[in-house]
Amino acid sequence: MTQTLDVETLIRRQKTVRVDPVLESLVPRFLKNRKRDLIALYGALDDEDFETIQSLGHAMKGTGGAYGFDAISALGSEIEICGKDGNGRGAARWIRLLDGYLAKVKVLYEATESS
Repeated sequence: MTQTLDVETLIRRQKTVRVDPVLESLVPRFLKNRKRDLIALYGALDDEDFETIQSLGHAMKGTGGAYGFDAISALGSEIEICGKDGNGRGAARWIRLLDGYLAKVKVLYEATESS
């Protein structure tokens, strides 16, 4: 399976994200900030500002998993790579997938076994 298929599979599978209740006060702000990033990414894409695309992708790659949003980390990684490579078409594709994901993802606050 290719990396692209792995990310797309993760996005499809992670329609509901289970988050530890300890993070409940932080997750809404995290998601709001990702929606702000999305606006910035579309602007950077329009401006062909690949440095900003790379930077925002890198940040998402680093923070998504910390909140339980592995799909956001995976998308951030792909966006970062496209920014680094100056690949506008690829970046546009991943940004649209991020947009769709953020519009549909549901959060379920529940304690994990390790809590």
